[in-house]
Amino acid sequence: MSDSDGKKTLGLRGGARPGNVKQSFSHGRTKNVVVETKRKRVVVPKPGGQKPTGPGAGPIGDPKKRPAGITDAEMERRLKAVQAAKAREVEEAAAREAEEKARAEERERRRAEIEAKEREEREREESLKAKAEEDARRKAEAEAAAAAPAPEPAAAREPGSKPAPAATPRKTTDRDRDDSKKRSKGGDSRRAGKLTVNQALAGGEGGRQRSMAQMKRKQERARQKAMGGQVEREKIVRDVQLPPAIVVSELANRMAEKTGAVVKALMQNGLMVTQNETIDADTAELIIEEFGHRVVRVSDADVEDVIKEAVDDPKDLQGRPPVITIMGHVDHGKTSLLDAIRNAKVVAGEAGGITQHIGAYQVTTDNGAVLSFLDTPGHAAFTSMRSRGAQVTDIVVLVVAADDAVMPQTIEAIAHAKAAKVPMIVAINKIDKPAANPDKVRTDLLQHEVIVEKMSGDVQDVEVSAATGQGLDELLEAIALQSEILELKANPNRAAVGAVIEAQLDVGRGPVATVLVQNGTLRQGDIFVVGEQYGKVRALINDQGERVKEAGPSVPVEVLGINGTPEAGDVLNVTETEAQAREIAEYRANAAKDKRAAAGAATTLEQLMANAKANEDVSELPILVKADVQGSAEAIVQAMEKIGNDEVRVRVLHSGVGAITETDVGLAEASGAPIMGFNVRANASARNTANQKGVEIRYYSVIYDLVDDVKAAASGLLSAEIKENFIGYANIKEVFKVTGVGKVAGCLVTEGVARRSAGVRLLRDNVVIHEGTLKTLKRFKDEVPEVQSGQECGMAFENYEDIRPGDVIEIFEREEVTRTLA
Repeated sequence: MSDSDGKKTLGLRGGARPGNVKQSFSHGRTKNVVVETKRKRVVVPKPGGQKPTGPGAGPIGDPKKRPAGITDAEMERRLKAVQAAKAREVEEAAAREAEEKARAEERERRRAEIEAKEREEREREESLKAKAEEDARRKAEAEAAAAAPAPEPAAAREPGSKPAPAATPRKTTDRDRDDSKKRSKGGDSRRAGKLTVNQALAGGEGGRQRSMAQMKRKQERARQKAMGGQVEREKIVRDVQLPPAIVVSELANRMAEKTGAVVKALMQNGLMVTQNETIDADTAELIIEEFGHRVVRVSDADVEDVIKEAVDDPKDLQGRPPVITIMGHVDHGKTSLLDAIRNAKVVAGEAGGITQHIGAYQVTTDNGAVLSFLDTPGHAAFTSMRSRGAQVTDIVVLVVAADDAVMPQTIEAIAHAKAAKVPMIVAINKIDKPAANPDKVRTDLLQHEVIVEKMSGDVQDVEVSAATGQGLDELLEAIALQSEILELKANPNRAAVGAVIEAQLDVGRGPVATVLVQNGTLRQGDIFVVGEQYGKVRALINDQGERVKEAGPSVPVEVLGINGTPEAGDVLNVTETEAQAREIAEYRANAAKDKRAAAGAATTLEQLMANAKANEDVSELPILVKADVQGSAEAIVQAMEKIGNDEVRVRVLHSGVGAITETDVGLAEASGAPIMGFNVRANASARNTANQKGVEIRYYSVIYDLVDDVKAAASGLLSAEIKENFIGYANIKEVFKVTGVGKVAGCLVTEGVARRSAGVRLLRDNVVIHEGTLKTLKRFKDEVPEVQSGQECGMAFENYEDIRPGDVIEIFEREEVTRTLA
């Protein structure tokens, strides 16, 4: 058989072996290729076996050792296939070797090209550097030639003198020729600003170009250096004031350094910040010292150092009127007593005959003594206002009704007076009433550690009657005696310090604060700061409504000219300049803002989740409160916080001072809340907007009514209480199965009555196993609404059929009971 008989070349089977081959392409690119190499089985004759066959070989192998059924031709073909496979292996090995050699040569060629390019770049850079040096040398020679004296003209030279030799031209080098050739081709200008891979790897500046300003600065430094001047400016060391926290840009400003340099220094210290971020004082101190400046640690609170109280010289102190606060329970006659003292109808101006604000008045007695009175409300909602009254007072007059004795607000007033550590005078009022019992008042006061003089104590007590004027002189005499014991003095010749008793927003006059001057003298035109507000005294109005030029110690006045409404209880301090006052007010406002933010941020996520879960079942009544003065608004908010229980509560969305505006109406509309106005009214635009939006506005002049209405509205949010009334019992005697109905219980009503509309429970061994409603209630074959005790009936439960004889059916009715807040 011939070799070309149409059969394929014999291949040897074997497992494939995977491997990786790295292919190389032009321009230095490579690629990893996964290949599989097949193992080829090579037949090797065994020792002593048949000889290899070939042209001119002997006879083919021993037929005895040949596999069965293999002819000579087949055997010869197999041997030829083996030889062809060996030849192919030799050829493939030679090809691989040639390919590796070619690849190595290609790598060498590319390496040589890269080195040649690098040499070319270095030569070009050197040529540019040499050219720059040559230009600088020529420029210097030109400047020197211009400065040298002009050469003599040819006519002036002596006859026979030789002319000056011409400058010897510089020998043109190969590098210069190459540079000129490149410049003529434009290659240098095209490649001047490009950054090559070699330059980037070498760490050079590459294609970065200097700006014109930098070149001018460099030339200026070179000129100064040539003239022998000072090249570098002397470093200016500054005292940098450093607060607890500072913005990076502000720190650079205070050091007079570039912001970028400060940011770079911070990054080198491992702090990645921008110029608008805030850093702490310790980090800023390191940066300041690194730049060579001095650190001066300051605090933001240092702005208040200008208003720190100076110690007065005893020689400058002068006597001042005492400040007397009238305290006591509501409706015990405090304002009526003060009215009788100052002979003015103050109580008539108060809605409902009760005092809603802290009033400040001055009274001159028959003996010429001046007394400053503070009249505080007695209602429980004004506890905080009373506490402020006790903080600024010198003497407390505790008014107790002789027919009512000690009451809860009386006890609170005693506690405030003790906390303020001020002496107390007990005025037992309404002594003219038939039910008056002064001794009971004195006895009740013993329980609260107030021992009057008649009980061998040190507290003065006076029996008075505001209606008849009885005992008023004795009361004034006791107050004067107590003030003499206290020896009250103040320095009127200094910057004024006072306390805000009350503040309000007047439509015509703006923010108005009732201030009791405690030290110094407050004059018209003074610049002051009060709490988070500041201003300039535009006008001073006394308690009689008259404008005055100044107010000394213990004088209550209304101050106009504040930029905002302060809080009742804030301290007023006079400053030298408006800038100081504004800076202090801004610092206090920011501090209060940060404090509120910190209080909100202190809540953890777990706490928020817990609060949300706890508030799921709590109904809220949102309201808006607007009052005429700050103290009333605060008192109303405190009263609202006390209304509610675990199911419902009142939430004050916003409280403020002044008339009701469109902004308030918009907020009320968005939250679905009513607006409560206390001694204020809505302006025309707010009223129109409220009518269009359907926002309810309620007006009040007595705090009792406001609290009662809100409490009633909150009670409406309470879920009705479900009360169960048991109306009967029935025993199951037998169970029947009725087609279309299911199981029906034959029952005997043992107690009360069974009604179909009522609820039922199925009891088995006194254990409730089902609660629901009746599907049917029959008497004989008729459907009946109810069955009386002692009668039999048939009952079927809705969606329940597990009923057995002996079970008990409990019948009850549900009743809703309306609940109210206590």
